[in-house]
Amino acid sequence: MSSDKSLSLDFYKYLCQKIGSEEDVRVRRLTWIVCDLGFPEVPQITSGSIGEGLDIKGSDFDIMFIDPLFKVYESDRDVNVRIIKIPLVLDTGNTHPCFTQLRLPLHFHDDSNLLNSRMKQMFEQDCLVNKLSNEKYKLDSSYIMNRDSPQPGPLTTIHGPCLSDKYGEYDLAFCLKCDKWISPAQSWVSRPRTTWPSPELITKITSCGVLFVPIGCKGSSRENLEWRVSFSVAEKCLIYSFSHTQLLCYALLKILLKEIVEEHEDLKGLLCSYFLKTLIFWISEESDPSIWKPDNIIQCFMACLKRLIYCVEYSTLLHYFIPDNNLLYMRFNSDLKHSMTYTLKNLYQQGIDCFVNSETLKDFTSLNCEIPVLLTQQTIKESYPVSRKVTLKPFLYYMLHHCRWTNLARRIFTFFLSPEHDDLELQDSKFQPRSNNKHRYNEYKHIFGKLSIVLSSKTKTIPGWLMLASFFYVHKRYYTSIIIINHALKKHQDEEFYQNNIATCLIQNKDSVWTLLQKEKIPMLLKTHKLDFIFLGRNWSYIPPEVKLKKRINMIPSLPFAHFLHFLCYYHLHATSSCKESLQKLYDLYSLYYDNVTEDSKNIVLSMMHSSFFIGIGFQMIGDTITARKGFQFAANWDRTKITDAAARLSCLS
Repeated sequence: MSSDKSLSLDFYKYLCQKIGSEEDVRVRRLTWIVCDLGFPEVPQITSGSIGEGLDIKGSDFDIMFIDPLFKVYESDRDVNVRIIKIPLVLDTGNTHPCFTQLRLPLHFHDDSNLLNSRMKQMFEQDCLVNKLSNEKYKLDSSYIMNRDSPQPGPLTTIHGPCLSDKYGEYDLAFCLKCDKWISPAQSWVSRPRTTWPSPELITKITSCGVLFVPIGCKGSSRENLEWRVSFSVAEKCLIYSFSHTQLLCYALLKILLKEIVEEHEDLKGLLCSYFLKTLIFWISEESDPSIWKPDNIIQCFMACLKRLIYCVEYSTLLHYFIPDNNLLYMRFNSDLKHSMTYTLKNLYQQGIDCFVNSETLKDFTSLNCEIPVLLTQQTIKESYPVSRKVTLKPFLYYMLHHCRWTNLARRIFTFFLSPEHDDLELQDSKFQPRSNNKHRYNEYKHIFGKLSIVLSSKTKTIPGWLMLASFFYVHKRYYTSIIIINHALKKHQDEEFYQNNIATCLIQNKDSVWTLLQKEKIPMLLKTHKLDFIFLGRNWSYIPPEVKLKKRINMIPSLPFAHFLHFLCYYHLHATSSCKESLQKLYDLYSLYYDNVTEDSKNIVLSMMHSSFFIGIGFQMIGDTITARKGFQFAANWDRTKITDAAARLSCLS
């Protein structure tokens, strides 16, 4: 394999850890589809980066509600008077491409009294025709959303076509829908292309129709009466059809823009995520889908960046569905164009090294590629030499050496080596530094191999990552340990968030959600991902020496353990501020557990006890004996079964 392909594969694996694997993305997408199904009365579409399956810094969270009171038609003759909705007709005669006005049909008679006095106020008469005002519509939507809420209401800001909360954390847009694909976008259906998007996907997209959001073309004389055509549903379908390499390239462009380019104050707001999405749509349509593969990801990204430079340099980026609209027309003056072009060209010269200046991807150079994504039969055989066969059950030994290494075999093997199984053989003699380097290397390789196998189990992912992080900490691979801890904490945050949403939507719309989940070959969202506890043996060789476990098998709360590992790594790296931040997180956990503890909540008591115990060790290590004494005191008070040596440590400090 060439060095370029090898580097691309390493980079791809790294991005899967930082941005999300194919399975992570699938879980996120399915979660939001389920959430959309949870509101059948007012159809909802989750859009933005989060709805597309990305969860990176600055990911926008947009919800589009399809207003059930209106229905849009392309012409008067299409209006269906049998549908009990307020009909609106497109009027594109004097509007910029991608914009339209919405008017009542010429011979509209409100026999059913659909237009009440409040709705009538949203219309304005223009050239003897009643047209729906986007400004008045947004004000009415804001009133509806906030009228039943405590003052001030939750959506107090009008931001473009959306209503936003005061912190700007999420946008909500009420939009109108036309069930048919409109004429201005008809050329997209039939224009020449390679093989993407497929005819089947095009048919699916056009069957979904289009949406209209309440915002006009900036600078238009009738800006308040115009509505922008939105292809959010179509764009979501196209993004979902991407290979994982395509999606990661899209994410890289977003990270480049938000975390590097926009660090230049004068360049903020000149480009936006929608431009990047449009760019990658065009490139995908013009290229052979076979180029989008993991061992070519760097070249694919660089091609995208090169195309972006061209678009900025010539102020040309055509709308993907309606090419008559140039998104970059009059976007920036010559000075800003020169500054943007210069910045992008400089980043292009750096290649992927440009990401060392980003917050999300700055640690790529320190990534240890030993962290396994998939395990091969050869890797496992090397980790379990024949001389160790007596430690394995005969069945496992036979399967390891004589059976085909299928997914089923791997899962069976992993089950018997999982950290919660009685016959786990990871508790070797406590690691002792030896003069025999070969022995130390073999032991390192042996334990690492076992932990790697544990990580191949889908249901043990997070505890497995934390065990691996502890292993690297013991072997003084502090940067690698930090990366893995961050990965485990991120997965915990994702799973907790997505499972809470699934639970809510199951309550709201049980039948539809359950049907969707059953269609999945692997109902990932119903799996019991748990970060609650990790099981560690007293004499296991990868337990931090600062922690002295008293029982043969110890149940340790994983969140406190993760933050304590963070502290230990930063302590040895002499990162004082990060040490204090980790200890603060432990204290916050203790406070959270304390606020929720009851006499029957044994797990919370255990978590609270370990949190305070780790606080005591941490502050003792940095020399703050007063706070350390308090931590050990709290731990000793809650440690009624003498799980820790908090009382002994407290006695020594006293």
